[in-house]
Amino acid sequence: MGATFIILGTSILAIFLAGYFAQHYLPPPKPKIVGIDLGTTFSCVGVYHAVSGKVDILEAQDGHKCIPSVVAYSDDGILVGYKAVAQSEHNPGNTIYDAKRFIGKVFGKEELQTLQKTYPFQLEADEHGMIRYVISVNNTEQRVRPEDIGSTIIEFLKNVAVRNLTSPVTKVVMSVPAEFDQLQRNYTRKAANNAGLEVFRIINEPTAAALAYGLHTKPSLSNVLGGMFLTQGMAGNNILGGEDFNERLHSYLKTVIEKRHKQPLTDKEDLQTLRLAVEDAKINLTASDHTFLSIHLHSLGKNSLFQERITRSKFEELNSDLFSKVIDPIQTVLKATNLPPEEIDEIVLVGGSTRIPKVRQLIHKFFNKKPNTNIDPELAVAMGVSVQAGIIGGMWPLTVSAVELPTRVKKIQIN
Repeated sequence: MGATFIILGTSILAIFLAGYFAQHYLPPPKPKIVGIDLGTTFSCVGVYHAVSGKVDILEAQDGHKCIPSVVAYSDDGILVGYKAVAQSEHNPGNTIYDAKRFIGKVFGKEELQTLQKTYPFQLEADEHGMIRYVISVNNTEQRVRPEDIGSTIIEFLKNVAVRNLTSPVTKVVMSVPAEFDQLQRNYTRKAANNAGLEVFRIINEPTAAALAYGLHTKPSLSNVLGGMFLTQGMAGNNILGGEDFNERLHSYLKTVIEKRHKQPLTDKEDLQTLRLAVEDAKINLTASDHTFLSIHLHSLGKNSLFQERITRSKFEELNSDLFSKVIDPIQTVLKATNLPPEEIDEIVLVGGSTRIPKVRQLIHKFFNKKPNTNIDPELAVAMGVSVQAGIIGGMWPLTVSAVELPTRVKKIQIN
C-alpha cells in the first residue's frame, strides 16, 4: 500500500514538473482559434497567447489594428478597409459599408425606400425581403449580399492572422450584437464559413466586452458561477450607432451648403466627400469642443470650397434625441433583471461611439459612477472573443468561460 502511494505521488510530481518545464522552457503553442469582431463600422482579429495570457489584436492594415468595415468593387478588383475608403469619393456606388445592419434581416418596401435615401449605393430586396447591393463592374451589373461583404472582410482578417501566426487559420470565435435574432446569427456564421472558417462559438458583444475587461472576479449583469459568466440580460438598439450620429451632421451640413450656394447638392461623389469629412469631424469633436471642416465639392462649380466651423454643442444639439435613447436599453435590461443601478459594480464601454463625451456623460450620470475606460472600446469585443477562443482552444492558464443560457437570458430589442 505504501509503495502504491509513493508511485502515485511520484507520478503526480512528474506531471507537475513536466507542466512547469513546458510552460517555462518550451515555446508556447500557437493559438488554435482566432477571435474576430465583425463590426458595423470597424472590424479586427485577435489571438490569445498561452503562458503569457496576453491578447494581441493583430495589426491589419497600414499600421491599424482595426479596419473600416468597407468593401469596394472596381474594374481592377476588390478593395477592403482603408483602401476601400480611400477610393470611395470617386466610386460611391460600388463602395459598400454598414453591411452588418443588413445581414440576415428582412426589410419591408417602405423601410427599404427610407434606407435608400441615406446610402450612395443601390439597395434592392429579393423575394424574401432580404437586401442585395446592385453594383457595376466593367460595365456589368452585379448583385452582392451583406454576407458576401462580411465574408470578404472576414477573409481579409483571416489572412492577417495567417501572416502573423505563420500557420493555417481554420477556426474562429465571433461576436454579434445582443439583439441579433437567430437568422442574423446564422447569416453571420455563413459569412465566416464562406471565408473558409469554422465558427466554434458566437457570443454576444456584452459578454465579450466583460471578458475583455476581466470582470470574471465581479458579479454584474454577467454573474459568475464556478469561473463561468452567466449572462442575465441583454438589450440593444441596432439602429442607433455612429452612422446615425453622422447622418444628422451630414444632413445639417448638406442643408447649409445648399442654402449658401443656392443649389441642391446631389452629386454622389460630393455627398461621399461630405460623408467622409463628417466622420473626421465627429472624431475630432471627441477631443475638442470645436473643429473646422474644409472640403472641395466639384459640383458647386467655381465656388467649390466649402468651409464650416462645427462645435461640439451643435453636434450634441443635432443628436439630442438620439443621445436620449442611449439610456433606454440600460433601463430596460436593469428592469428585466430586477437590478437597480447602484448594484452594478462596473460599467464597460464597447464601440467607437462610446468615446463621444455626451455618451460618457449620460452613462456617468445614470449610474453615478464613471465607466471603466481601461481598454480601447473599439478593441474590447475583439479582445473578449479572443479570450473565448483561447478558452475553447485550451490555452492555459485560462480558467474562465462565458456561458449564455438561452432559457434564462432576457434579450430585448429597443426601437
